[in-house]
Amino acid sequence: MAKKLTIKRKVKEPEPQKDVSDSPESSDNEEEEDLLQAVKDPGEDSTDDEGIDQEYQTDSSEDLEFESDGEGNFLGRRGAERSSGDDDDESAEEEDDDEDESDADAEKSGKSNDEETATTSKSSKKSQEKPSSSKNGSASVVPARDPSKVEYADSDTSDEEDIRNTVGNIPMHWYDEYKHIGYDWDAKKIIKPPKGDQIDDFLRKIEDPNFWRTVKDPLTGQEVFLTDADIALIKRINLGRIPNEEHDEYAPWIEWFTSEVEKMPIKNVPDHKRSFLPSGSEKKTVSRMVHALKMGWMKTTEEVEREKQEKRGPKFYMLWETDTSREQMRRIHDPVSAPKRDLPGHAESYNPPPEYLFDAKEAKEWHKLKDEPHKRKLHFMPQKFKSLREVPAYSRYLRERFLRCLDLYLCPRAKRVKLNIDAEYLIPKLPSPRDLQPFPTVESLVYRGHTDLVRSVSVEPKGEYLVSGSDDKTVKIWEIATGRCIRTIETDDVVRCVAWCPNAKLSIIAVATGSRLLLVNPKVGDKLLVKKTDDLLAEAPVLDVIESERIKTAVQWTNAEPADQEKGVRVVITHFKPIRQVTWHGRGDYLATVMPEGANRSALIHQLSKRRSQIPFSKSKGLIQCVLFHPVKPCFFVATQHNIRIYDLVKQELIKKLLTNSKWISGMSIHPKGDNLLVSTYDKKMLWFDLDLSTKPYQTMRLHRNAVRSVAFHLRYPLFASGSDDQAVIVSHGMVYNDLLQNPLIVPLKKLQTHEKREEFGVLDVNWHPVQPWVFSTGADCTIRLYT
Repeated sequence: MAKKLTIKRKVKEPEPQKDVSDSPESSDNEEEEDLLQAVKDPGEDSTDDEGIDQEYQTDSSEDLEFESDGEGNFLGRRGAERSSGDDDDESAEEEDDDEDESDADAEKSGKSNDEETATTSKSSKKSQEKPSSSKNGSASVVPARDPSKVEYADSDTSDEEDIRNTVGNIPMHWYDEYKHIGYDWDAKKIIKPPKGDQIDDFLRKIEDPNFWRTVKDPLTGQEVFLTDADIALIKRINLGRIPNEEHDEYAPWIEWFTSEVEKMPIKNVPDHKRSFLPSGSEKKTVSRMVHALKMGWMKTTEEVEREKQEKRGPKFYMLWETDTSREQMRRIHDPVSAPKRDLPGHAESYNPPPEYLFDAKEAKEWHKLKDEPHKRKLHFMPQKFKSLREVPAYSRYLRERFLRCLDLYLCPRAKRVKLNIDAEYLIPKLPSPRDLQPFPTVESLVYRGHTDLVRSVSVEPKGEYLVSGSDDKTVKIWEIATGRCIRTIETDDVVRCVAWCPNAKLSIIAVATGSRLLLVNPKVGDKLLVKKTDDLLAEAPVLDVIESERIKTAVQWTNAEPADQEKGVRVVITHFKPIRQVTWHGRGDYLATVMPEGANRSALIHQLSKRRSQIPFSKSKGLIQCVLFHPVKPCFFVATQHNIRIYDLVKQELIKKLLTNSKWISGMSIHPKGDNLLVSTYDKKMLWFDLDLSTKPYQTMRLHRNAVRSVAFHLRYPLFASGSDDQAVIVSHGMVYNDLLQNPLIVPLKKLQTHEKREEFGVLDVNWHPVQPWVFSTGADCTIRLYT
């Protein structure tokens, strides 16, 4: 198969060189030059070819023709006869008429296959008739290539010349003072390219869209244009990927080398003849090893492995002490003995002395502490039997033995360095109560007059009078300073709650008795204020809104009958279920009532000026215990058995739900600033909520030993009080700071325990004086007590 190859180079600025093709003294060795080199004298151009356009054309020129075999190996020239004059003309044409030659090449490349075949046959005939002539005009025939010799052993196979700077790895600033930047392979100087100033670079940056693709080669000083493939390669390298896109990282693993350890001989030299003869030294060594095995001094590999497996196996330890060889039995060093239980005493005897037996009071106290067994004096109740035969089997024997074994098994008994911590470090550093005065410390007055337990108490906004409601169906108004009962108002049912209107311009008391809410004018204080209140409550305003049937069936507003008018009752609001609590809004126009049995109508809000009521909830969220108005914002607090929900009355939507994690909520009180809420529960806890912080309690206080029934904040002083069934009123300091980054300071100050216990009830309600740091408490002993 015949192949043709033409290589032409187009040089922008060729340097004129002396033509050496006419020299008759050229040697015959030039016949064996590589035919793939450029058709040009070697000395014509020695400059760097970087940046010079090159054109490669194949199968379209008659300049070079040669024969090859089927594998592409060179066999010889065909019709390559050419005179030196032709070479001169060709070199002149290449220097002067680059464009004409490129057009000619384009025309030649467009020839058809028939013309190429004709040209090939013509040149083959010429090669048969005429011998090929070299550049110096001497006629010679190129011999056929020796197949045993490497084809390109004496020359470079690359089409482009390898142009690079050969100065090596040196600092390039050494050439700052020279016009060249290094040397190429032919020891020619590499001239620095002309440099432009910063304005030229800036203009290029603006005008040339490919400016960002251009980088500068530090070795040659040339500007290199990065192609899309180069940029993609750089991006892959920066992203830490494999540069070759075609490489598959997750290709199946090909195990070129086996992973198994092969036992191969180090050398393949045949064994010597003496290796087949018995050795005397080896015989002695073997006999010594046999003797050591017999005596037990040496162990076989199997025995060593068996011992290792035994050491790695599970280890068992004795948990209980034994009478002999404790350390050897337990197999541990420096053991810690299990704690021993105390020996039984006289109380655990089947026939204990009489002084160890419980009386009725002690037995009642023992049963009462069923939920807190750790507070009991003994974990069992002593019993007396006539003989040992009559002693029954202990019902909790198996369980207690199991728990004992479980404790011994799970308890990690290890010796540790004991920390010496003084008790004073365990107590939090709180300010002294002397620094937190004033707060009530002693009982000053006892208001007696009720014949049954007093459930509720409220104080006039000016702090001169006190109102109380009792189970004896009476409401009493007291003078605080003297303790004198000024007026008694009898009702038809038990008085659950009383609340004095916080508006100082009105003299109204809301009394919740049975299913009726009475608005009472107590007729105490300023006479003008009393008359103004009567005038306000005398006439009912005209309603411009028609009330729904749902509200009419739940509540009705009526004026009091003449008999009740004489007692001071002005307005009666009748509910469809018994009322448990009544509370006022801070401005004194709205009040809310709670009926726990009212389902979805448990909470009602009444407006005094318009004499109308509204039901805020359409669905029941639980058994409502108490409600509360926010002192500043239009928010409404509703406490069910377990949670507290805060509603926005303007937007009529739920704002927040407070999680108390308690069994039953008994009451709540809000701080005068409105950012903190105090909740009392029947499971002996008080919960302090920071409304801006979280929906969970900020502080949980367990100060009482029994159910906490009431809590209250003081309006002016940083004080709050709590009353419990343990007959105690605990006064605490609760300072709330304006700095949001500073937590509230809560310090218990004083425990006031003067009430008497009646039928498991103690203190039922607490309330603060609006001006002075005095606290009032009502109890099951039918009294109201003032602490100052």
